[in-house]
Amino acid sequence: MKKTLSFVALALVAALSVAGCGNNSSSTSASASASAKNFNDADVTFAQSMIPHHQQAVEMAKLAQQHASTTEVKQLADKIEGAQGPEINTMTGWLKDWGKKVPSGSMSGMSGMDHSSSDMSGMMSDAEMKKLDAAAGPAFDQMFLTMMVSHHTGAIEMAKTEQKNGKNTDAVALAKKIEADQTAQIAVMKKLLKS
Repeated sequence: MKKTLSFVALALVAALSVAGCGNNSSSTSASASASAKNFNDADVTFAQSMIPHHQQAVEMAKLAQQHASTTEVKQLADKIEGAQGPEINTMTGWLKDWGKKVPSGSMSGMSGMDHSSSDMSGMMSDAEMKKLDAAAGPAFDQMFLTMMVSHHTGAIEMAKTEQKNGKNTDAVALAKKIEADQTAQIAVMKKLLKS
């Protein structure tokens, strides 16, 4: 009896998940195209600002792989790169769908930009990035963590602005995710700075 019940339960779960997949594909593509058309200037600003912001964080994370002295810092850098790389691709896709300009190149190629502008809060200057690249060992760890706390704080501000002013549901959802992820990472970095 138990075997029969578990088989029936498994069959039911399989049937429901197949049915769910069938329904989702059409509704997902319909909602994706509706979502693509449903955006405002705040959504565009968010994506256009967050892409270079994330690119710089990825650049910093790659430096950590080369220069950091602790496994904890290297693992944190891996998490940052692992999360922000795909987010860059997602936001790039939105801007293309919306017919808006995609920021080009990484931060090192944006030396003419004023990183201290309100849209780019938490950005490191070219001089700071060079200083970070020149550091090694515990000195690098300290500098990386301090800079990344500031960098994440800027991203959280941008994410909060998007949640308040954005219209695109996917962009607002990503902003919420960025705020949650980076708030958690700041807590980890502050602990590492104390240790």
